[in-house]
Amino acid sequence: MKVFKFGGASVKDAEGVRNLLKVLEVTGTAEKLIVISAMGKTTNALEFVVQEYLQNSRVSNTLEQVKTYHLEIMQELFPDTRAQVFTKIHRLFTELENFLEHNKSIQYDFVYDQVVSFGELISTTIVSEYLNSQQIKSTWLDVRKFIKTDSTNREAQVNWRLTQDLVLSHIDTSKLNITQGFIASDANNFTTTLGREGSDYSAAILAYCLNAESVTIWKDVPGVLNADPRHFTETHLLNQISYEEAIELAFYGASVIHPKTLQPLQRKEIPLYVRSFINPAEEGTAVSKGRTIFPEVPCFIVKKNQVLISLSSLDFSFMVEENISEIFRLFHKYQMKVDLIQNSAISFKVCVDNKFNQLEKLIQHLKARFKVDYKTGVSLYTIRHFNAEAIASLEKDKTVLLKQLTQNTVQLVAED
Repeated sequence: MKVFKFGGASVKDAEGVRNLLKVLEVTGTAEKLIVISAMGKTTNALEFVVQEYLQNSRVSNTLEQVKTYHLEIMQELFPDTRAQVFTKIHRLFTELENFLEHNKSIQYDFVYDQVVSFGELISTTIVSEYLNSQQIKSTWLDVRKFIKTDSTNREAQVNWRLTQDLVLSHIDTSKLNITQGFIASDANNFTTTLGREGSDYSAAILAYCLNAESVTIWKDVPGVLNADPRHFTETHLLNQISYEEAIELAFYGASVIHPKTLQPLQRKEIPLYVRSFINPAEEGTAVSKGRTIFPEVPCFIVKKNQVLISLSSLDFSFMVEENISEIFRLFHKYQMKVDLIQNSAISFKVCVDNKFNQLEKLIQHLKARFKVDYKTGVSLYTIRHFNAEAIASLEKDKTVLLKQLTQNTVQLVAED
């Protein structure tokens, strides 16, 4: 059994769905489990539906746009409007509308999971029906029956033992199976989700439970690159990297592989491949045990819109364990992700991600005990396997506010 994962960009339109079929024609269809995300920007649109719904606004216009988007894809894929897929998708939208009409909960995270999950249910239904129409027999599976979690909405924790038992007892690995990424369910069968961009993680969970031969993530890039082409002009394909290196890159903010994806794969030494759905014959990047990075080139990562906070004690006393533990307690309280730390005897500097927009509350709390300076809108650059030339190219035309080097990594906080 091999596990394939296709993201929203790969099935954003009818041509993308047809291309998915071409990929399967190149790679074969037997003994495969295909994990698919919501089509295009459907998740974003359904998030907006949730916002409108909880603000007691009309959601009909946004939901109609989502319907129209999928209907246009189906009409292009299925010329006969009497095809069964139209009835199945209509039934899913009716189920969503019934939830919005009868739901009593005002908890954002709960409503989010119940609504946004329909993106994956719809996309996988369309793809499965299309493959069947092209004489590629596929079995559609509702992943919520197999991946079981706790009831933490939007960031559910997997019940590994129960999930493995259900996966092994209900999935026929000899067939071509189509299922959803990102979604799961709790003990009460309410839908949960695994965190944004969690479809990669879904593929890894299923691969772990099935003892899969490999996982392949199909993307619109040739594989894992040494830099994001949206921010860097010159990039190189990494033909191979180790699990450890991939985890390091993910930790520092590389967006190609979801951070949680690698952990279950590493435990069972299941190789991960990142390949291009545009050129499926190309090998892409292999991530597996003990592989050194090849080619050995500097890897560049950038995180924009960060906050650099500088702290010192009000009485010029040392920044010791008591002070630092209080600082981290506040970071945890206000949901600040810490990306870089640098401290001396009387100062403490940290670069954080203000993801949950609680910076002002944090600063006011810190000012009660520390002298505080901070700067917003800075960028955090990381270079793995750096050399002098790589550092010089990164520092060019930037104001460097903080710089930190370790054996394999250099990080710079800079104003662009």
